[in-house]
Amino acid sequence: MLPAFAVLYVRFFVKEPEIWVENQRLQRTQQRVIKAPLISIFKRGMILNTLHACWVTASGFVLYYSITVLFAAHLQVDLKMSPGAIGEIGVAANLVTFLASASWGWVADRFGRKAAQILPALIAIPIAPMYLLTGNFTLIWWSYVAQGAFGAGGFANQAPAYLNERFPTEVRATAAGFCYHQGAIWGGMVAPVLAYFATNYQLGYAIPMLIGTIAAATSFVVAIIVGPETKGKKMEADVVLA
Repeated sequence: MLPAFAVLYVRFFVKEPEIWVENQRLQRTQQRVIKAPLISIFKRGMILNTLHACWVTASGFVLYYSITVLFAAHLQVDLKMSPGAIGEIGVAANLVTFLASASWGWVADRFGRKAAQILPALIAIPIAPMYLLTGNFTLIWWSYVAQGAFGAGGFANQAPAYLNERFPTEVRATAAGFCYHQGAIWGGMVAPVLAYFATNYQLGYAIPMLIGTIAAATSFVVAIIVGPETKGKKMEADVVLA
């Protein structure tokens, strides 16, 4: 409940970005007001960019949840590990994910958005079998914690900047919000789908998680490769779509 009070602070004390304010002024003075920004991101000249951004975020969310959402169930149900051991791995992996997020952000600023997203997704692929196809606690611990720096830590921290750099000012917030949250919907389907195959086909959780991780990581890499590099893109107040 307490974090909700942050909304009051943002509402009354955080100023709108100067570029957005200038864009709104230009829309009014040029009589080119964007009244339906959600519709605008599906117009000609913008729809392919929107669909591609949706592809990127959907792949990223599916990758993240394929790695994380059923891992504890795998350890508990398939490997019969204790809650203490499961918690130990989870805490360590989350700490590494937190630290890696800042590191991949630095890579993105130094070498480009594409490199900083492709590299961790590629590394996530060979790491996945190391903790999913073994019962050795030590190997699971180290490989899953390492995965926190790659498959789990290489997407979400860069998504806000990458999405914002993909769209013009007059629809930026709407477009980024739409593309990100439709990805979250796809991510939300991961747990029931993987659990269905794990239980109905008696596969256990490891194989569905492995397939989901590899497929999503591959999709994510391909999406980033065919997409634009946005490093160094200058935000402009110009009205583009109206």
